[in-house]
Amino acid sequence: MAAPMSATNPFLNFPFGSVQMECDARDLIVEGEIPADLCGSLYRAGPNQRFNPRGDYHLFMGDGMVHAFHIKDGKVDYNNRWVRTNKWKLEDREGRTLINPLNPFECDPQYTDFVFTDKDGTANTAIVWHGGRLLVMEEGHPPFELDPTTLESIGSWNFRGKLNTAMTAHPKVDPVTGEMVFFAYMATGPFAADVMVHKVNPEGILTESTLIPTPYSAMVHDFIVTENYIVIPVMPITGSLERAMEGGPPFAWEPEKGVFLGVMPRHGGTAENIRWVEMDLGFAFHFMNGYDKDGVITADACQLEAAPLFPTADGKSTPRSAPQLTRWTIDMNAAEPRAVFKRIDEFESEFPQCDPRYTGKEYRHGWYTSPDGELYSGSNELDKFYNVVGHVDHETGEVDRYSCGQAMPSEAIFVPASKDASEGEGYLLTVVTSFETRTSSLYIFNALKLSDGPLAKVHLSHRVPAGFHGGWRPGN
Repeated sequence: MAAPMSATNPFLNFPFGSVQMECDARDLIVEGEIPADLCGSLYRAGPNQRFNPRGDYHLFMGDGMVHAFHIKDGKVDYNNRWVRTNKWKLEDREGRTLINPLNPFECDPQYTDFVFTDKDGTANTAIVWHGGRLLVMEEGHPPFELDPTTLESIGSWNFRGKLNTAMTAHPKVDPVTGEMVFFAYMATGPFAADVMVHKVNPEGILTESTLIPTPYSAMVHDFIVTENYIVIPVMPITGSLERAMEGGPPFAWEPEKGVFLGVMPRHGGTAENIRWVEMDLGFAFHFMNGYDKDGVITADACQLEAAPLFPTADGKSTPRSAPQLTRWTIDMNAAEPRAVFKRIDEFESEFPQCDPRYTGKEYRHGWYTSPDGELYSGSNELDKFYNVVGHVDHETGEVDRYSCGQAMPSEAIFVPASKDASEGEGYLLTVVTSFETRTSSLYIFNALKLSDGPLAKVHLSHRVPAGFHGGWRPGN
């Protein structure tokens, strides 16, 4: 019999706690009307811990589960499945947790080396549809392939043997060429000071890999790809095996290390012609978009003063700060370029998105999630849950927001109304979890009229745990 989850760890309880079931639900109840031209599948990836964990549980170590909403002809079907990684299958067989994927020293003795040799990871962070494959990523391992309809686990995918590193949770797909660009940090081994940049053609074939030494060993979650540049942001969440072996945190915030942005030509770039550009201290998990024009790179990030969720090197908590949309500018025409930044929106925000047809290009419209201060964490009155979806018009500076009240939206995904629709013309999809009913619903908005409220709400009878990222697969 499985042991109950901890009642004191907030990540093991509502709204983050796992659902202990897999199901298929057909023709969900729809409140409102689903747009007739909306056809495809929305996926949500996140941690869904199978058994009571070993050690101090963190969301990053949870077993991956994918939720899917399949939309066609005004109807929606739903299914969810755990990703059957090596870790998940071993623990499911034993009926208990054997492995702490974030700390090899807290594994069952029989599996001490598992963390260093595993090729599946937890597959719990993000989704991409590319080259006819649905891949779920976790950034410390290669991607894991799922059947796009049934969510059946197919297995770890290494691009026919060509991928020998992990894969970031935030690959970028060029809307013009169909090329996918991604990277892996600590590419040559645990806590190595390097990254590997990979390129995959539209057919899903890995065509190019470039190893780049970095100023220090760092966790790199997201990056920037423009028409002519690839920007690798090395910010001071440092990795240290020695620190971990001495009982300290494997990953820690060390602001004295500084910020370095590796700027490499996208076409023909090598480790020899990358330029390391310095920037004042800051941190960002996610970028809304980036582009270049006349040698000047512009990128929009949800920037904080210090990295949350990670301790300092001596194990203390990092200073509390809130992410806000911030514009980075790098003039590559300068003899010694330096990145500068300026906040461009007053609201706290995270999980930024743009119209994917404008990825890497000059753009106007962006979306994010945000708090309005009315939904608080039960464990800490200073923690505000995000309950707002927002739209920012970079041309006019106008912001449009919709509050879900006592409910938390997931990362909101933009879906164009058609391939040739104008920028921003389409729909914003987010999975919203009610704190009153403790169930989840899919909200569908007109992406440029968020304050009008959702066009449709598609209701589940259970909840989708608060997770990380989503993805979209267009229908026929």
